[in-house]
Amino acid sequence: MTHVELPRYVDDPPHLLLWSADEIAPLAIGLVVGVMLSQALIFTLIGFVLTKAYARYRDGKPDGYFLHVLYWIGALPTSARTIPNPFARQFNI
Repeated sequence: MTHVELPRYVDDPPHLLLWSADEIAPLAIGLVVGVMLSQALIFTLIGFVLTKAYARYRDGKPDGYFLHVLYWIGALPTSARTIPNPFARQFNI
């Protein structure tokens, strides 16, 4: 039996049963793509494997690490004036 953490605070991510929203997304996307391609079982299993791999990767990292990686590679779109360009590695003051 594995230990499952339940959200205790208001700012915890939303949960669906035992999984957080970011864990359930690959499974749901795999199911939707599988239904569209008439291969629901195969794509759902792929989504399940991706969910397990992501959860294992995420558990060893601090909160917000994945969003930081997305920002660092330039994949996090934002038009905020306070967030600098992720491709600018040096800042001249």
